Amino acid sequence: MRILFVLSLLFVITSCKTETKPVVETPKEATSLMAGSDTLIYPEEKYFKSIRQITFGGDNAEAYWSWDDKQMIFQSNNEAWGMECDQMFLMNIEENFKDKKPPMISTGMGRTTCAYFLPDNKHYVYGSTHLVDTACPDVPLRKNGNYVWPVYNSFDIFVADLEGNITAQLTNEPGYDAEATVSPKGDKIVFTSDRSGDLELYTMNLDGSDVKQITDELGYDGGAFFSPDGSKLIFRASRPKTPEAIKKYKDLLAQGLVEPTDMELFICDADGSNLKQLTFLGNANWSPFFHPSGNKVLFSSNFEAEKGFPFNLYFIDIDGKNLERVTHGETFDAFPVFSNDGKYLAFSSNRNNGGTRDTNLFIAEWQE
Repeated sequence: MRILFVLSLLFVITSCKTETKPVVETPKEATSLMAGSDTLIYPEEKYFKSIRQITFGGDNAEAYWSWDDKQMIFQSNNEAWGMECDQMFLMNIEENFKDKKPPMISTGMGRTTCAYFLPDNKHYVYGSTHLVDTACPDVPLRKNGNYVWPVYNSFDIFVADLEGNITAQLTNEPGYDAEATVSPKGDKIVFTSDRSGDLELYTMNLDGSDVKQITDELGYDGGAFFSPDGSKLIFRASRPKTPEAIKKYKDLLAQGLVEPTDMELFICDADGSNLKQLTFLGNANWSPFFHPSGNKVLFSSNFEAEKGFPFNLYFIDIDGKNLERVTHGETFDAFPVFSNDGKYLAFSSNRNNGGTRDTNLFIAEWQE
C-alpha cells in the first residue's frame, strides 16, 4: 500500500550502517539551499533548480496537488501535531510548517491513507479505517523474521470536503479498499482492493459506480497512477512464482499482511489491456508517477542498495529503456509527484532530518 509508516520502519529494519553525507560544493545562486549540516540539493541532482522543505518532523508523505496547483493534501503522523497515526492535512503551496501546524482535514479517527483531489478542487478521496475502529490500528512490523505491511480490511474509500466533512462513501465491500487516485481526465478513480481474494487494481466512476477489475494476476497490485492523458496506468506489483513464494504470499494475505521488499513496476492501458512489466531491477521498485510528457516514469528504488538503503528516485521510459538516476541521497527519497503544470516536483525524503528518522516533504522547482 502507499502507506506512510513504511518510511520510518524501513529505516529501522533494513539500515545497518551510519550513512555519510556527500561533501557539497559551494552552492550556486538560486540552485541550492543549505540547512543545518545537510544539503537540500546534492550536486548531481541536475533536475532540481531550487528546493523548499515543507515539513520539519514526523513522517510526512504522499503530497498530492490540487488541479489548479495551488494546494496540496498530504498525510502525517507528526506527534508534535498530536498524531498517533496518519491523518490528512491541507496546505497552500507557498507554506511550510516549521513553526506551525497545518489544518487537519480528515476525521482524526482510525488511520488514513492516500488522499487525492477531485477535479472541483473542493473535495478529495481518501482511505480510512474509522468506520471499524476510531482508534489507530496496530502496526505489525515483522512476521517470521521478515518485514511486512499490514493490509487493513477496515479501509474503505471516502469523499470529503476541505473542511473534513465526509460527503460520500465510495466503497463498502468487505476487505481492503484504498490507494485511490484520480485520472487527469477527471472521469475515473483507480484503487486497490482484495474483494476478489487477491490484491488487484480496479477502476470506478467518481461517484463509485461502474466498478471494473483491471488486473487479475496473483500478487499485490497497488500504488497506481494514470498517465497525463488518462490512457495508461503505472503501478507496482509483487509476482510470486514458485510454489513456496505463492504459499507464503497467500498465507500472509490471509492474515492481512504482505511483504513489500520484492516489487517491480508494471504498465497497462487504463482498461487493463496491454499489460507489461516495465522494470526488472530486483529489490523494491515502487511509488511510480508519470513525467508530464507521459513518455517516462519517475519512481523510487533501492535496487542499487546493498542492505536495503538508500532509496533514490529514477527515471525510466515507458518502453523500459533509458534508466536514469535522478536523486543522490544516502537514505530515502520516494513518493514523487509532478504538479499539473510540470513546473514542480513534490517528494518525501530523509534529507536534512538532523540524523533522526523523520521523513519530510519537499517541493523542488523542476528543470530539464
